[in-house]
Amino acid sequence: MAAVADVPLVNISINDVALQVPKGELIVESVKRLGLEVPIFCYHPRMKPVGMCRMCLIEIGFKQPDGSVRKMPKPQTACTLPASEGLMVYTDTQLLHNDRRGVLEFLLINHPLDCPICDRGGECPLQNNTLFYGPSTSRFVELKRHAPKAFPLSQYVTLDLERCIQCGRCVRFTEEISGEAELALRFRGAKTQPGTFELRTFESKFSGNVIEICPVGALTSSKYRFRARPWDLQTRPGICTVCSNGCNVYVDYRVDEVARINGRTNEAVNEEWTCDRGKFGHYSLNSDKRLSKVLVREGAGLAPSDWATAYGQILSVFQGGDVAALASTRLSNEDLFTFRNLVRGEFGSENLDHRFEKDLISNANRLENKLGVKTVQNTIADFETVPSILIFGTSLADEEPILFLRVRKAWFNKGTRVVVAHDGPTDADSFAHLILRYKPGTAAALANGLLNELVSTGKAQVPSALVEDLRQFTPEYVETVTGVPAATLREAAGIVAGSATITTRGIYDAPGGADAVETLAGLSMVTGGTFNNYARGANEEGATLLGVLPENGLNTHEILQACAVGKIKALWLAGVDPFDAHPDRDLVRRALENVDFLVFQHHTESEALHYASVVLPMTAPTEAEGSFTNLERRVQRFAQVLPWKGDAKPAWRVYTELAIRLRPYAPPFNPGEILARIAAEIPEFVGASYDSLKGEGFLLGVGPDPDPQDHTAPVEVNG
Repeated sequence: MAAVADVPLVNISINDVALQVPKGELIVESVKRLGLEVPIFCYHPRMKPVGMCRMCLIEIGFKQPDGSVRKMPKPQTACTLPASEGLMVYTDTQLLHNDRRGVLEFLLINHPLDCPICDRGGECPLQNNTLFYGPSTSRFVELKRHAPKAFPLSQYVTLDLERCIQCGRCVRFTEEISGEAELALRFRGAKTQPGTFELRTFESKFSGNVIEICPVGALTSSKYRFRARPWDLQTRPGICTVCSNGCNVYVDYRVDEVARINGRTNEAVNEEWTCDRGKFGHYSLNSDKRLSKVLVREGAGLAPSDWATAYGQILSVFQGGDVAALASTRLSNEDLFTFRNLVRGEFGSENLDHRFEKDLISNANRLENKLGVKTVQNTIADFETVPSILIFGTSLADEEPILFLRVRKAWFNKGTRVVVAHDGPTDADSFAHLILRYKPGTAAALANGLLNELVSTGKAQVPSALVEDLRQFTPEYVETVTGVPAATLREAAGIVAGSATITTRGIYDAPGGADAVETLAGLSMVTGGTFNNYARGANEEGATLLGVLPENGLNTHEILQACAVGKIKALWLAGVDPFDAHPDRDLVRRALENVDFLVFQHHTESEALHYASVVLPMTAPTEAEGSFTNLERRVQRFAQVLPWKGDAKPAWRVYTELAIRLRPYAPPFNPGEILARIAAEIPEFVGASYDSLKGEGFLLGVGPDPDPQDHTAPVEVNG
């Protein structure tokens, strides 16, 4: 669980009930400890309190020597009042009832009665607070103010200005959490409204969060708008599969289709935020190109068939060493494990991979084997407490969006110094202490320059042979090669010593990326820092740990090259289309044209399907049960949300059914049994089971969430 600061406790009283709370805790949070509620609009526990809406008014006082209570003359806002010794709080008095009615009556003067058609109807805080605390009738009968309806702020967010209550949540989110500050409260008085400067498009990569935190229906989802009502929806927890962060989400669905995605709280991972790719990217699962029938090639086309026929054709071809397989990083741990066992154990092939970067390092050159360095040394939450961070060769907001929010939070709250090294502008530049803008293809020279500067100034020690290799990488020489000023490099070296380094496997797409990663890993080792070469795919880390890699066989590039010249007779594409994933489309085309037999297993039609000999419909991530391993090696379970489409099957079941046909054995009957087998065979997964995946998940090497039922620890507020 996320760490909680050790703070002194103070004695306070809430409605004459004595309790102890952390000193400085906002009273709006303290009342929750007694199961009470203070109504709010503008307050959000992850943003600075501003006291704008005046909805959370409370009475406070202090006990006098004679035992009486002396109250402050006017109510105070619970969202801005910190707890102090002896404070007496009252949340349920007639004065407060009158004040709350007055605030709500004021807010409803011009608020339209859109509840029957508003997307927030049925889950609207303004609606709920009005029912609980508001007046039964309004004294205002004048014509309400009107404003343009359904104004598109972006492709995802629609603004209904008439409904806005000027709480400022959306503006504060863009200023404090995501950091691009694209929204502002413009104009004054009754004309105050949230909007972008110069009416530009709202281009935040996290814009969907403002929809969720808006306490009224002013900001609505352009994708979800008018598609359903809350009471039409069914909701189940899920895991986002768009990137490797492993965000916890709620999947709202209706008529067996995804209606919307909302953030689900997990303090260790995404807190409660989502990125736009995750929030809106799952609508593709509703595509009319979903696969629901087994297809087998007949002549020049694909014809509907059945599983038995498909299995027969596959088994007649997929045996021997001249077959290969490529797997998607969106497959679950259970899918990948059974797929690896099928390809290696039953088909007898070592030609198996999941990677599609340009530079695919061999098994011997992997950092774990070559240097003995773990490539994941920090959790997402760790970055809130480190003194300095080096972001090298990655645009975090694009590749690891939730990690980007944590790094920015560390800078915003703690003043963490951030050094960004990249060959182009990134979102992290906006809060970076230093920016090392190197020329494309010179990442390795810059990394060597940083290490050489630390060695030459006595801040790091390396073997003498390496000292000679580094000697040429002086700051002046590095400046001529990379374009990074020598003075900037010297300053950066002083910051990154002992820092937490962040790279991703996307750096292997850049020339010299592998050398840069190796140097950065060494730099962390000799300076006492931590090193992280994070995965980018949803379960890419799981695929690596489970051995979906060519230990002695061909890697992805070599597999495709071998297919192109006819050396591979059969290729299995498990949930992946190389046309989308591989950097060389021409090689992919030649490979798929020349391979004798191609199995295309996916949940949606794509370009590679047209080359297939057999098409196997697969369940989508929302239609199956299993687990994913995110970038920090946290295993999280997801449950089936939607029913399967037609004849589609979970991938692990297909692999198990084929294995049984080749070698009868006691098969697993559900994903839980497969995870138990993984834990028994893969050392990193020891202790992992479905029972241990509750709460915040099972962190490999650490264990399960120690208190999976209790997530009531105080949340640190930004600022």
